[in-house]
Amino acid sequence: MAIDIASLATMYIKACMNHGAAPINGFLSALFRAEVKRSNHEFCILEIVLDRVKDIDFLPLLEVCMKISESEIEAVDVLNESSCALNGECALLLMRAIGQKLRVVDLLDFSFGKDFLRDLSQGGLQCQVLNLRSSHYRKLNLVGEFMWLHTLNLDYSTTLTSFREDCFSCMPNLMCLSMCETRISNLWTTIAALSKLHSLVELRFQNWLCCNDVGSSRSSGQPSSASFEEISSASLDSLINLDALTEHAIRSFLPFGMNNNFQSTNEESSDDSEVEFSFDLEDIDSSSNAPPGWNREINRLSEVSSAMLSNQNGESTCEGAFTRHVADVSFKYISQHASPICFVKHYREYMIASMPQLRVLDNLPIRNIDREKAIVTFFEHFEYLPYRRNDKENVVSILQKREIGASHTGLRTPKKRPLDPAGKSQYFYTRSLCAAKMGSSAWPFLHSLSISRSVLGNENRSFRPRQFEYHPSNSSLMVFGTLDGEVVVVNHESEKIVGYIPSSGTINSVLGLCWLKKYPSKLIAGSDNGSLKLYDIQQLAPTFKCMHPVTFDEFDQLTSVHVNSTDELFLASGYSKNVALYDINSGRRLQVFVDMHQEHINVVKFSNHSPSIFATSSFDQDIKMWDLRQKPIWPCYTASSSKGNVMVCFSPDDQYLLASAVDNEVRQLLASDGRLHLNFNIPPTGSSQNYTRSYYMNGKDYIISGSCDEHVVRVCCAQTGRRLRDISLEGKAAGCSMFVQSLRGDPFRAFNLSILAAYTQPSSNSEIFKVNMLASSDHSKEFSSGQSSCLSCSMGG
Repeated sequence: MAIDIASLATMYIKACMNHGAAPINGFLSALFRAEVKRSNHEFCILEIVLDRVKDIDFLPLLEVCMKISESEIEAVDVLNESSCALNGECALLLMRAIGQKLRVVDLLDFSFGKDFLRDLSQGGLQCQVLNLRSSHYRKLNLVGEFMWLHTLNLDYSTTLTSFREDCFSCMPNLMCLSMCETRISNLWTTIAALSKLHSLVELRFQNWLCCNDVGSSRSSGQPSSASFEEISSASLDSLINLDALTEHAIRSFLPFGMNNNFQSTNEESSDDSEVEFSFDLEDIDSSSNAPPGWNREINRLSEVSSAMLSNQNGESTCEGAFTRHVADVSFKYISQHASPICFVKHYREYMIASMPQLRVLDNLPIRNIDREKAIVTFFEHFEYLPYRRNDKENVVSILQKREIGASHTGLRTPKKRPLDPAGKSQYFYTRSLCAAKMGSSAWPFLHSLSISRSVLGNENRSFRPRQFEYHPSNSSLMVFGTLDGEVVVVNHESEKIVGYIPSSGTINSVLGLCWLKKYPSKLIAGSDNGSLKLYDIQQLAPTFKCMHPVTFDEFDQLTSVHVNSTDELFLASGYSKNVALYDINSGRRLQVFVDMHQEHINVVKFSNHSPSIFATSSFDQDIKMWDLRQKPIWPCYTASSSKGNVMVCFSPDDQYLLASAVDNEVRQLLASDGRLHLNFNIPPTGSSQNYTRSYYMNGKDYIISGSCDEHVVRVCCAQTGRRLRDISLEGKAAGCSMFVQSLRGDPFRAFNLSILAAYTQPSSNSEIFKVNMLASSDHSKEFSSGQSSCLSCSMGG
């Protein structure tokens, strides 16, 4: 027979006497309210508020909670609305003691600390609704069993940036998820995490709120404060329906609607989170209006198309508003509390196309026409898998097919021919293996290159890399120059120093590095103080120091050096309009070409196969092609960008030029005449200091692009411009942001690259990160050294 509620109250009072604790009046009142509901034949819910609970109150409460499963109480809500003196371990024990009758858990996690979050994430909970307002997660790792969880709210978790690979693996019944005003920004890892939630039908990274337009129907711009007061909303009856046996009981828990009104106390919160609404549950009757919650606006929004969320450029509108006219009435929809992921171009279409079970995104319903448009947009702008593979395949299956010579399926995209039909290319199976591995590795393996100074006798100071280059023929070698004027040759697989050239003594930074190709033990190093030297790493002394470098005439304020294909000549450019030509064999400067551009020439590059052809990129917005055989007074052609050009490089076969201008203006030009071949349409940030650099990867199949104001490296197909992945960099701690200073594709390993990343904090040194897109983030370090399958430049053909 079930324990009646009065007996629970008696049991609690006796337990308090046994443990020397005074009974909590709030808990006794909650038991009384539960008894009233039961006697009125209402759904019997016990509400436990932890705000005033102390450690001394824990044991009596625990005894009662362990008996709730045998009692008349049908469900328990555990709430915490302010700071709590109870420690996190005790709070979790109380909730877990309640068992399957635990319905709602609504907590301010900062009351309990980091250990509470870790234990909650790993141990799970049997609640149906979990509301962690302003939680302090950085990488979400909910791997414990949340088998009964239907609704999860992580709004205002302003330190939350990403997900661990196993997150959401034990939430089979999660239907509603809200993550407004977080720091989540990566579409690919987000979708990979959410793909485990097969029951998810409602997702929210921002709030699209509907309010009456108090001005003219043609008015535009940001809404006034009066607009927010007229937000259309559901009645309180629909919000507090307590029938726990229905789906509404899960969806209608008040904090989901209330979160629009929660004023975040985190210093990093956006301005939107400080919009304060006056709302007190105890002062509201059933005729009052409450802020919109899950699915409250679906009827009003049923005819809203995702096309209405686009501006003239087709980019999703995340800040501001759009207006819909019905007869003489205007309805304005306002975005509030948007996470960074909402600002990614084609965010809404990507999410809809990737999650076919989703019905509502950001409070807006998903219609059939929206889903059809999303699929078209997805295949136009994104690659699901590399090399136009559309189906995830097993590596073992591909190897078996390779052995028996079977053809593959799943290659075609709408109106697109496969890049390499089965049996037509020697790289078919290699590319299929790459696609299979990447399909199972949404979180690429990132590893910071750790180079110790112990062999140099100085372990107290770390290197500060500023530029780096892979070796052209030895897959294990890399050279980097430092802000302190050092040149360091390392085995990046073993992370051991192979050669070390100290600074010449003057203050300088190494900005230009280039290996010779026919003499691969030699390299040219140039510094911003004008120094130019040729080093031979085979002539290093036992102290790692180069004994006899070749010194060239200085080039003031140098920024770039490059050697031609025959190792006979090299060019230098810098903060001037001039380019200098040097003879490597004689060590002489042959000529200075003056006034080649109107502003300084940041990068100069020889072609990979023609020893007299080179290209220059300047902040005068021009890319110019030159030929030494024609005495470069006039360029072969000029191609212009809309902004200053940061750099240019040739594709491995010299068919294309890849030009990178300020703020993500990345274009591929035909090397023959400079005509535009492809614009990658990477969204700009609006910053004139966002210097963008781009290089080829996998031969000329893909390009990688990063900018100094952003923490993201974008990987795009060089043939179609479609985005394959974004690789996000994260600092070592919350509030420690990173940005991309330089990057290179690994010439020997498919879908491997390295990134020179700097921190926003001046006290932090820059680091070189190795990235393996074919291995997961949890993969061991040995993977990267075991994947040395050599790729020739012809792989891009």
